[in-house]
Amino acid sequence: MPKLMDVLEFLDNSGNTMVQRMPDDGPAEIKWGAQLTVRESQEAVFFRDGKALDVFKAGRHVLQTKNIPLIGKWATSFGYGPDSPFRAEVYFVGKQLFANLKWGTREPIVFRDSELKMIRLRSFGNFSIQVADSILFVNKIVGTRGSFTNNDIEDYLKNIIVSRLTNILGDELKTVFDMPSSFDDLSLATRVKLQAEFEGLGLTLHDFYINSISVPDDVQK
Repeated sequence: MPKLMDVLEFLDNSGNTMVQRMPDDGPAEIKWGAQLTVRESQEAVFFRDGKALDVFKAGRHVLQTKNIPLIGKWATSFGYGPDSPFRAEVYFVGKQLFANLKWGTREPIVFRDSELKMIRLRSFGNFSIQVADSILFVNKIVGTRGSFTNNDIEDYLKNIIVSRLTNILGDELKTVFDMPSSFDDLSLATRVKLQAEFEGLGLTLHDFYINSISVPDDVQK
């Protein structure tokens, strides 16, 4: 028989958890009238029958019809009385800043230099993100996974960053001799280009930096 849950809360000791589903350890039923505690750095997305019904902000909430108007007592098992259990999930979404994530080029970017012709560039930097739209992020990225960390999405975002940076370098930079004075402009142009794509994932790109763009040894000489 599934266990009954009358208290739902999640504390992230690692600081890396973006989404955590509750219950997370097998079949469970939430007691009607259960208490849901959401911290200041969190939001909680309530799912019933695979659909997101509501988003709870910081505070203590009692799961009742008045708090979740889209779900009624008809959806519960009346055999249990006023506190009957029902099947549902709550996804706790971390709204804190996930800072200093790293990005870099696994393979060199082929760049057409106005003076040196075709050269290969490598670039590295860091960026920070926050979850802006909890329902969009859970539905589009997390899916049905019980736990999701910033490490799970970092590689995916790196690929987007490198792809957009390649386009920016071709549009904004004419020669590598101009690079030392162009880092800030390139960072800003790349951030603007990326922001719309990140928003489509339910994320905000809080900051984006290019720390280095390096050329092959023979070009440096």
